[in-house]
Amino acid sequence: MRIRSLIPTLGGAILLVAAGAYAQIEGGRGAAPVDSSGDFEVSGVAVDVAAKTADAARLGGWRLAQRKAWVQLSRRLGAGGALVSDGTLDQMVSGIVVENEQIGPSRYIARLGVLFDRGRAASVLGISAYSDRSRPMLLVPLQISAGVGTVFEQRNDWQEAWARFRTGNSAIDYVRPSGTGADSLLLNAGQIGRPGRGWWRTIIDQYGASDILIPVVRLYRSYPGGPVIGVFQARHGPDNALIGSFTLRVGSAAGLPRLLDTGVVRMDGLFQQALRGGALGLDPTLSPPPEPEPVIDPDAIDDAASGETLAEIVGDTGVAGTGIAITLQYDTPGATAVANTEGLVRGIAGVRAASTTSLALGGLSLMRVTYDGDPEALRKALELRGYQVTGSGQTLRIRRAPQLLPTNLPADANPPG
Repeated sequence: MRIRSLIPTLGGAILLVAAGAYAQIEGGRGAAPVDSSGDFEVSGVAVDVAAKTADAARLGGWRLAQRKAWVQLSRRLGAGGALVSDGTLDQMVSGIVVENEQIGPSRYIARLGVLFDRGRAASVLGISAYSDRSRPMLLVPLQISAGVGTVFEQRNDWQEAWARFRTGNSAIDYVRPSGTGADSLLLNAGQIGRPGRGWWRTIIDQYGASDILIPVVRLYRSYPGGPVIGVFQARHGPDNALIGSFTLRVGSAAGLPRLLDTGVVRMDGLFQQALRGGALGLDPTLSPPPEPEPVIDPDAIDDAASGETLAEIVGDTGVAGTGIAITLQYDTPGATAVANTEGLVRGIAGVRAASTTSLALGGLSLMRVTYDGDPEALRKALELRGYQVTGSGQTLRIRRAPQLLPTNLPADANPPG
């Protein structure tokens, strides 16, 4: 009777475990990045404008913010800070971020952020729209609160703060998962403590990255609704190496989003400082293992004397001639960019096949290339076709190189007319 009574209980437990695993995969447990376009951003622009109506005051405040932000951006990029017309600014501004605003019947007081389209702003400033950035870095944000560590196991404030962060001004090329699909299974608090390279290589290949960045925050609360202390640590790689740390405090729980947003900016500064100092160098253990050397049967070499070449013998064994798989990361602002890039890559000698395996219009897409030869040869061929190529091994990132005119062009001796 006891055994018979346990059977329904065990069956119910199995069903609960299966349902829990399915729910972990099914639901989204994170927030998608707000902006990954790479626009130039100027934040904290204060405006105070009076007008006849509230709408006119607000519009005037936004125009004033555009002018102030453009002067700051121009000076920051070394262009002198000269003003341009409002019509030109309207063409370059891609968004206004309201950080804080007070609207009255005839007055508008606010602190705003202004986003400028990178390509258009760079053309007006006369600078390159592309800057040197790091290799793609997979971001795994870990929050520890009340002794419980979470990444994507459930939605948390730290991951949402990183989703709000705009990466256009950063030298780090972040790969930010959104917490959907299998993210909660692949990227969790337990994975951070596993230094095994084989599984880490599988994960970063899944997301098209080359390395791992682990921003950690430990939250301490004095009492419900009271002050919150955040201890932040910037960590890197499968070995969870510490780069730097700092501590921030806010007076009440209502200020937690502001605390974390400030922590994200400080954390990005630590990562950029580590990049400039060489602390984010390439980890060779994360590179794919080398291809095995072809093994040739010694008895088959004698068959070459009968008229069959050695290359044919190796080809018949299926060891050589299959090409290697290379992952290309490239920008896809529109559908035409996909077809154009695929056609250009297919035209390179040695490329057997090239097809986009992960499409993200307006973002970064992944192309799988089957290539007969060394990846370095493919890199050089892409550079000859006008691309900037970063990355190493079998994962490469390509961008269109800016076309810059030389500054020392000689004068035309025979002008027309």
